[in-house]
Amino acid sequence: MHGLDLISSSVLGALGCNMDTFLRYFPAADTMYKVFVALAIGLILLNWVWQLFKNFGLGIGIEAEDPVKLSIRSILFILLAYYARDIVNIVLDIGGTPYHWILNSELPPLNFANFNSVFLTILGVCASGAVSIIALILVLILAWNYIKLLFEAAERYVLLGVLVFTAPVAFSMGASQTTSNIFKSWCRMFGGQIFLLLMNAWCLRLFTSMVGAFLSNPLSL
Repeated sequence: MHGLDLISSSVLGALGCNMDTFLRYFPAADTMYKVFVALAIGLILLNWVWQLFKNFGLGIGIEAEDPVKLSIRSILFILLAYYARDIVNIVLDIGGTPYHWILNSELPPLNFANFNSVFLTILGVCASGAVSIIALILVLILAWNYIKLLFEAAERYVLLGVLVFTAPVAFSMGASQTTSNIFKSWCRMFGGQIFLLLMNAWCLRLFTSMVGAFLSNPLSL
């Protein structure tokens, strides 16, 4: 039970909409970010040249984008790819505000060791015999599902970090109409991960409040 307390506090303290914890455990991501920026700009320039070259084949039925719109779009997304980290950090700050509201809200304290004693008390009133075994089974089921939720939240945080540090490549896909759907899908995935991270924090805190209320008056049910 005390080990579960340790896991809970460690994971909840590490999660968030900032990448400080991610960089602490994956420091190479910050170094390789420059590689993705260079790759993104290179892909945009390559696509720009290729689409302009395709305009010479319009007479034989080859489809190509309008060169003026293509040039404006390419220049715009070169700037977006170069400043992708600043743009992503703004979105993370916006998403991190309700996340901190959820984590900093006042809730009853959580102590799984006391939760086990409460089960023993209740089952001791209702049954005789294998009370300890029944209490242990119920607590283990509860602990296992709670740990799964913690690991799911940690997995979403790692996935969010991957999306953040590969953002320049995603921005490079928006420079062309043929690949713009990839950029739109990345935007939906990025926003969805932030929202799901908020929901994980909300569920964990909701569980904490439920346990705190139960411990304060376990026999009220």
